[in-house]
Amino acid sequence: MEPVAARNCPFDYAEALEFDPTLRLLMTEEPVSRIRLPHGEGDAWLVTGYDDVRTVTTDRRFSRRAVVGRDFPRMTPEPIVQDEAINVMDPPASSRLRSLISKGFAPRHMERMRVRTQHVVDELLDRMAERGSPADLVEHLADPLPLATICEVLDIPEADRARLRSHARTMMDTGVGNRDNAVRAKADLRAYFQTLTRHRRENPGDDLISALATARDGDELLDDQELTVMAMVLLITGQDTTTYQIGNIAYTLLTRPEELAMLRADPGMLPQAIEELLRFIPFRKGVGIPRVALEDVTLSGVTIKAGDIVHVSYLTANRDGRKFDRPDELDLKRSGPSHMTFGWGGHHCLGAPLATTELQVAMGTLLERFPDLELAKPAEEVRWNKTSIWRYPLALPVTW
Repeated sequence: MEPVAARNCPFDYAEALEFDPTLRLLMTEEPVSRIRLPHGEGDAWLVTGYDDVRTVTTDRRFSRRAVVGRDFPRMTPEPIVQDEAINVMDPPASSRLRSLISKGFAPRHMERMRVRTQHVVDELLDRMAERGSPADLVEHLADPLPLATICEVLDIPEADRARLRSHARTMMDTGVGNRDNAVRAKADLRAYFQTLTRHRRENPGDDLISALATARDGDELLDDQELTVMAMVLLITGQDTTTYQIGNIAYTLLTRPEELAMLRADPGMLPQAIEELLRFIPFRKGVGIPRVALEDVTLSGVTIKAGDIVHVSYLTANRDGRKFDRPDELDLKRSGPSHMTFGWGGHHCLGAPLATTELQVAMGTLLERFPDLELAKPAEEVRWNKTSIWRYPLALPVTW
């Protein structure tokens, strides 16, 4: 059965970490639906079911590359992605880059990143303890940790970090009047990383950019443009998303005493618990980078025509009751299908190991250092971001 006309979907719901009712409506009543987004031209399809999302993200009949040059329907005034970025490549071009980039996340590099992350976490929590109770967990841990860690891993000078972070946040803002600022921020970030990556190519150190600059797959190397764009992607995705998830995970646990007690009683279950928290938490609003159907494809009885723009929702896939038992419940002992929070298929986030490492080190150390940590105010008084594509608490006052 063909769906009705396109629904207007601002995807601006921002009530704490409650699931977006518009997304829930679409996933239950119209799992393959036509939507209209706040920015870009025309309508798009939205695919919500776990299996259909897996099809769109793995089937060569859907192309990320084909969105380049199109004013595609999206959440932000200016597209966040660069035209040359790996996020808008298709195989085999993306396969070559992924192979090279994955070498920068090899086990020996990841172990160094874990050590650096632990060092940063210890310093931040030392300062929070010295400051005394109560304190804002966003200010003392969630906000500074991912930026400090990714900048340590990329070896970005201290003096440059605040400016780069400001540019990244400007690009994520969904405000209609933000487009000119976002264009400038993207250009400034690109210029910065062109200079930095050129220097690292000539003078490699033990940082991740140097590792990527020198990574080889046979005779293959990342070229200068690929290295510049990849460094930008790492900075943007390597700091803000983890910042927000630290705040989200801390809030979720601190408002669920039973799950928090379970984790404190058995710290060894933390890695499994983090995976379930990533599945459960609606970490963003709406959708990300779409694909284009290269030929007619039928999903769940609906025919998507060649040339149509297709978005997927990892949020709804993570709540698909056909894949997850009790999908709307947080079950820290859950096993079963993998969540899609880091994407799927050829565009699964390459930085997922670093993000997971940060979350495990941050939450594990926090719970160990502050065994009686709790919210310093009622959960309903916590203030939430309402202007970005990301869902997260602006402040999280805690006491111990």
